[in-house]
Amino acid sequence: MKPVHPDHTAPADAETRRAVAPVICYPVEGLPAPDLAPYRAARDGWTKVGETQVPAREARCFRVPAGHFFRITSVEGPQVGDLNLWNATNLAERFYSGKTRALHGTHLSSGDRMWSAHPYLRPMATITDDSLDWYGFDAFGGAVHDVIGTRCDPYTHNLLSHGGQYHHCCHSNLTRALADTTGLSLAEAEGHVHDVLNVFMCTGFTRDTGQYFMKASPVRVGDYLEFFAEIDLLGALSACPGGDCSAEHSSDAAACHPLLVEVFRPVAPPAGWVSPPVNGYDRSHGR
Repeated sequence: MKPVHPDHTAPADAETRRAVAPVICYPVEGLPAPDLAPYRAARDGWTKVGETQVPAREARCFRVPAGHFFRITSVEGPQVGDLNLWNATNLAERFYSGKTRALHGTHLSSGDRMWSAHPYLRPMATITDDSLDWYGFDAFGGAVHDVIGTRCDPYTHNLLSHGGQYHHCCHSNLTRALADTTGLSLAEAEGHVHDVLNVFMCTGFTRDTGQYFMKASPVRVGDYLEFFAEIDLLGALSACPGGDCSAEHSSDAAACHPLLVEVFRPVAPPAGWVSPPVNGYDRSHGR
């Protein structure tokens, strides 16, 4: 983080340098924006074909075929969740939170997409509904459903607690869930666990030091985040041991609750929908 008391005196033109207007890194005017109307129309008459209850402080995997919807819902009390996504037939193609953040911003909501890693870089899922879209950005700069955090993990816990061992961090939860679902060893599965979409989590950066912060999530029982699977998906969701993240995470002290994942099959796919191909770059890299 930036020092509160810098070691160097500001130059004479410091304010001129600070006043330079920012430029958006990735202008997205050329990025096709999804028309949500066909997606939402496709929900009429849909059939629930599966559900997965994610216990508090644990994770579970679930599968969603391309052309289906899935919802993550708070069912017993305020609770945040850490979401990983993979191509159901190729774990190397996984959610790329950094590029998703660069394209859509620090927090996601309806109409934003979850993009996959290089060299695939295509939409994996489109957010079709968000019951917390009313929250926006609060006076602290906080918002919901972030792609700026990583996931609570036992390595950082060990570092900050001077050797502490805690096994229900979201990283470990996701590792166990993926190993149990795929038959991979824990060591093999851990290599596939990646930065998450922090579902329902309310986060931001402090204005003075630029530190990542969390605050009590506004999620309540019945709130949900809904997605459309653009490709065949394997998902893993961890019900974070921080509960609503109002005080701490990676802890047995926070009040925690389960989360529900439901999968729905529409009568027909959204009008005009085609599952996206992998990215068209030829991978020659200039040679």
